[in-house]
Amino acid sequence: MSPAIAYDNLPYYTYDDYVTWEGNWELINGTPYAMAPAPYPKHQKIVARIWRELDSHLECDNNTNCEVYVSPVDWKVSADTVVQPDVALFCEETQKQYFSKTPPIVVEPESEISDVFKLVNGKYELQKKLTKEEVYEFTLEECRTKVDFSKLF
Repeated sequence: MSPAIAYDNLPYYTYDDYVTWEGNWELINGTPYAMAPAPYPKHQKIVARIWRELDSHLECDNNTNCEVYVSPVDWKVSADTVVQPDVALFCEETQKQYFSKTPPIVVEPESEISDVFKLVNGKYELQKKLTKEEVYEFTLEECRTKVDFSKLF
């Protein structure tokens, strides 16, 4: 059985192509993905609450450039991968149109159960599955913050 899409025949794109596109896109391994129309209001409400929780509890060491951002903001993972996390903690100061360092916290709300991942040796590892009754404290190299999940949903 042949695949429905012949991936070998798809065009390959880079960040230089991405910045010329109109609309809202992500680029993953050279393949463009059109973002859906505006998210549901419930999704945006949860995103705003997550940002507020992370930001209001954020404590960082001096000389640390960590800030919590809400999409749309570009994270240029590589020349052929650019994504826009719903919420992310970026620890870099940039004058560019994008962030390039891997954020220690990335949030993509899809349900009322939260999977918490931590960046360990360059890979995100699942730390815990949380319900809407729990509080989780993030202890990072240069910062700490927490989320009271009962305030999100």
